[in-house]
Amino acid sequence: MAYRAYRALTSGLSPLLRLHLQWRAARGLDPPLRWAERLGRASLPRPPGPLLWFHAVSLGEAMAAIPVIKHCLQKRPEVNILLTTAKMSAFEVLEDQLPSGVVHQLAPLDTPAAINAFFGYWKPNAIMIVESELWPNLIVGASENGVALALLNARMSAKSFERWSRPFLLPLMSLMLSKFSLIIPLSNVQAIHFQLLQAPPLVINFSGDLKYAVGECYSSREGVRFEGLKAQLAHKKVWMASSIHRGEEEVMLGIHQHLMQMHHDVVTIIVPRYPEHGREIYQELKKGGHNVSLRSQHEKLEPGTNIYIVDTLGELRHLYRLTPVAVIGGSFVPGLAGHNMSEAAAAGCAILTGLHVGHFSHMVFQMQKVNPLSVLQVSGRDELVRVIHKLFTDAQVLKEHQVAARQAFNALSGGVVGKVWNLIEFHVLRQCLC
Repeated sequence: MAYRAYRALTSGLSPLLRLHLQWRAARGLDPPLRWAERLGRASLPRPPGPLLWFHAVSLGEAMAAIPVIKHCLQKRPEVNILLTTAKMSAFEVLEDQLPSGVVHQLAPLDTPAAINAFFGYWKPNAIMIVESELWPNLIVGASENGVALALLNARMSAKSFERWSRPFLLPLMSLMLSKFSLIIPLSNVQAIHFQLLQAPPLVINFSGDLKYAVGECYSSREGVRFEGLKAQLAHKKVWMASSIHRGEEEVMLGIHQHLMQMHHDVVTIIVPRYPEHGREIYQELKKGGHNVSLRSQHEKLEPGTNIYIVDTLGELRHLYRLTPVAVIGGSFVPGLAGHNMSEAAAAGCAILTGLHVGHFSHMVFQMQKVNPLSVLQVSGRDELVRVIHKLFTDAQVLKEHQVAARQAFNALSGGVVGKVWNLIEFHVLRQCLC
């Protein structure tokens, strides 16, 4: 009954959603030639042969899927890959990351018409959903079309778990989870959440966190673009605040001011979660008379410039290789949920993060279990200033934290993709690719 009600609601909203997509395209928020993909209308031809559909909501989840996609193409060269993302911001970055031949489309809206059109055209053999994209029409539609389902890096926030546990929504979640052949949770806590939501116990299997595999996706060819910036940062005391959210820029800029009083050669790199936020910070700093450079404008770090704002996407793994100290944002304001630390660990940064890390608490726990110095959680600005000052002035302490982070990454990243692939082969592909 819950599903029938949801299906009726989304069917009734379809005309309004279509108008909304047209409005976004007219405003330039979505490409005018691609908005129809959200209605299940393909803009590229379907290649002949079996097809696996990987679905990720945004760039981070898509990057986690890429190592599995590459592994799939090595093991099953006869299989075609379709990757869908819900956000346009992922398109330009993924264009350079995806293997040749992988088809990339915008994900269909979860309306009956869009899902039916999508399945009717692409006819996937299996769907690999990354992390938390659980949509009723998509999942039930896959089951009705005989399409196998897997949930990779499965996670659910505390708020989502509480919402789905409510009596009127639990039957709908239970119905969706019953359609999966494989669920690979991020942690034991996540596994318990899915079991409490009535996922079949036999489909829940562990392999490790695919976020660690993202840290290995480093291209020296791409890294050439950063040689100029690397030279400009030479002989400076550099630290980076990455993936910061609104409100956290005040914390990071306050730290910068304190560090400038202690070290005349400090350079602070600020990488907001969203590029437009970076441009706003840049404009405010310029108005305040600060010496600041903006990455999208290819502005160099001139003498006296001590703040570098990065308003681009998909460059974090390269930037981490330019800084000895990485402060991971999304963790210094209550209500936030942290961000991936594995890319910084892969680069050998000394890693600091706040206390509000949400589902990334499992990553902090795992890394600290390997080596307690691999990630240091701090309470706020004053403690951050003290720790960064210590790292700047004591080369031995800095080295210990850098080695610890790399050690934790090496211990936790090994074999993750292979384990995920073996589970996919056993639980999913043997059903749909006989």
